[in-house]
Amino acid sequence: MKLDLKSSYKETIVPAMIKEFGYKNMEQIPKIVKISVNRGIGEAAKNSKELDLSVQEMAQIVGQKPVVNKAKKSVAGFKIRDGMSIGASVTLRQKQMYNFLTKLIHIVLPRIRDFRGIDPNGFDGRGNYNLGLKEQLIFPEISYDDVTEIRGLDISIVTTAKTDEEARALLKHFGMPFKAI
Repeated sequence: MKLDLKSSYKETIVPAMIKEFGYKNMEQIPKIVKISVNRGIGEAAKNSKELDLSVQEMAQIVGQKPVVNKAKKSVAGFKIRDGMSIGASVTLRQKQMYNFLTKLIHIVLPRIRDFRGIDPNGFDGRGNYNLGLKEQLIFPEISYDDVTEIRGLDISIVTTAKTDEEARALLKHFGMPFKAI
């Protein structure tokens, strides 16, 4: 069975959302717009080799080359200078977005040790969901031997939902394993 979330959205999720929320117009039905994946580099900002490894690792995970984010201003307390590389981010849309979401739901999240579901309180009040992963080893593309340092990722799923309740229902229909409250 091939998992295709885009066709699943059109065939099963849209009718289920119409039934659940009573939408009158097709444009009212929430959909996922994009998925943003980012990572703070931390101490690797001072070492260009570590930065390159981190960016390469992130490209393997998401299937798209990330952009290196630079500091906009100097912060002495964090030992950051203006223009210093401090993170990497990538925005996924369309096919890459659905591929990443499929991998996240069916392969990556179940590989987390003692996994009982993701936090249902990760919504921002506007229908977007944020999730933090503590380590990159749960992704199948990452080899344990190649990892120099454990680094996490922040994943933001941006939807057109007006409320968190609609977004939660949408992600639940996609198969997102939320914890029981």
